[in-house]
Amino acid sequence: MTAFKTLDDLGDMTGKVALVRVDLNLPMNGGQVTDKTRINASAPTILELADAGAKVLLLAHFGRPKGARSSTMSLSMVVDAVQDVLGREIMFVPEVAGEVVAQSIGIMRAGDIAILENTRFWPGEEKNDPEFAAAIAANGDLYVNDAFSAAHRAHASTEGLTKLLPSYAGRAMQKELEALDKALGSPEKPVAAVVGGAKVSSKLAVLEHLVGQVDHLIIGGGMANTFLAARGVDVGKSLCEHELTGTVEKILDAADASGCTVHLPYDVVVSKEFAANPSSLRICNVHEVAGDEMILDVGPQAVEALGDVLKTCRTLVWNGPMGAFETQPFDEATVKLAKTAAALTSEGSLVSVAGGGDTVAALNHAGVADQFSYISTAGGAFLEWMEGKELPGVAALTR
Repeated sequence: MTAFKTLDDLGDMTGKVALVRVDLNLPMNGGQVTDKTRINASAPTILELADAGAKVLLLAHFGRPKGARSSTMSLSMVVDAVQDVLGREIMFVPEVAGEVVAQSIGIMRAGDIAILENTRFWPGEEKNDPEFAAAIAANGDLYVNDAFSAAHRAHASTEGLTKLLPSYAGRAMQKELEALDKALGSPEKPVAAVVGGAKVSSKLAVLEHLVGQVDHLIIGGGMANTFLAARGVDVGKSLCEHELTGTVEKILDAADASGCTVHLPYDVVVSKEFAANPSSLRICNVHEVAGDEMILDVGPQAVEALGDVLKTCRTLVWNGPMGAFETQPFDEATVKLAKTAAALTSEGSLVSVAGGGDTVAALNHAGVADQFSYISTAGGAFLEWMEGKELPGVAALTR
């Protein structure tokens, strides 16, 4: 990975204005923040800068206001939650640029923290308008990006500012980039990837990229049915994108050509109805699925074999569940394989990196999230990284 500057490269910060891009796009219910994970992620960066004597201005987006002000999407709504996590008083500034911001900086003391208004209230943000970026930059001395989750967007606050101010990766961004580099940039081989989820169509680019990067590709979830169908298996009533079997065959050919082993389930958990603990539940070989049954999880023998595959690997990248894990007992394969990966990570034989919304939920459900080497909460950015795409917000830090 190209070197990028971190907070370790900062000189004396006393009285300097740090513009810090964070992720405050928080889940809300009834005007209250329901999950503070994203604030917790950026807290070390914010506090480190404040404690070094900087005036810290937080830049973030919230929802999709489409370039217009909206009272329901003002970042003033998250101030209390940010204060709770940081244990500091936070000033709210209802602008992102101009005189109001300059005046606010004037009354801030060294070490004070302020949240600026939702960057997406201005059309220049998503258009990455250089004039808008320049207006924001005019009030700052340096720029820190600590929002990997927004790094796949080339917006004024993620990419435009890097052209105008000395730019650094915050601690959360640094941790994420170092973890991702260990997983696919310069990983210890052999490398395994678990890719699950409902549809092949949503992960086509990921699969096409991974077969050239990893030694073992483990396919789970509904997308495994499309792979099985491409191999001539009758998957009954299972969720399956039959129109993509030709594409899947090409992916399988590419895997063969690059020496990547693709692992598909050979025993599966099936049922006639999708419900918790259904009476029609049974485990069978993939070639024994009846016309009125659907595959809802990977079977126990296949999971055992997949665990053995992980024991031969040094690196694991995980995105997506193995089955319909939200409904029991179709969570068993996901939980069992996750526990195996966690145990191998704990004993030091595996570097495990996981990401994506469903994946985080599945690993929390399995009770092993804290045992993985790294879990990325960035959905879109994590997927684009798995596709091998350059992320504008990251590339901008390395220029």
